[in-house]
Amino acid sequence: MTRNIADIRRDYEGGRLDESQAPDDPFVLFDEWFSLALEKEGKDCNAMTLATVDSQGRPHSRVVLLKGFDERGMVFFTNYHSHKGSELSNVPYAAMTFWWPSLSRQVRIEGPVEQVTTDESDEYFASRPRGSQLGAWIATQSVVIPDRNWIEERQKRFEQAYDGQAIPRPIHWGGYRVEPEMIEFWQGQPSRLHDRLRFERRDGGEWSRFRLAP
Repeated sequence: MTRNIADIRRDYEGGRLDESQAPDDPFVLFDEWFSLALEKEGKDCNAMTLATVDSQGRPHSRVVLLKGFDERGMVFFTNYHSHKGSELSNVPYAAMTFWWPSLSRQVRIEGPVEQVTTDESDEYFASRPRGSQLGAWIATQSVVIPDRNWIEERQKRFEQAYDGQAIPRPIHWGGYRVEPEMIEFWQGQPSRLHDRLRFERRDGGEWSRFRLAP
């Protein structure tokens, strides 16, 4: 089936993003935007596209969930042996993109990546539902498997192994923190004349702010 997708379009509308009114600290602005996205987008507000690069310089992207942020950076959790974990071990740098359609807003973040502490990973793992905890043991993420039965058989095996017991965090599972060097805020506007503010971290940790052309 052929479709004419060139005519699929929308006009963006939103409040103005004016550098004279924006805070000097991009984390303050991100917190404001994220809080509104939580109100408008609900439980999808923390979904983000994470892009990494493999050892041959080829980019790969996928949607993951933001699980925490502060002035140190943005945190997500995954299997360290997954494709993205392997890529980050070779090239510890990543790009993240949030898209909140109800607000016509996008945020792009780029920076180096490091694993969070074991205490941070343990604390988050302990807060997960039991099914998700088991999932971290069941899924050897990104490897080729024969069929769905393989997952279901492993699920039964691990459910029996940890029946009536607390589930420990696998050593191959934990968190990463992206430490932003760049944060760009995009506010959609009519006629594609969008507002874009870019923050770049200077030596010493302070931020520079620029307005970019749409």
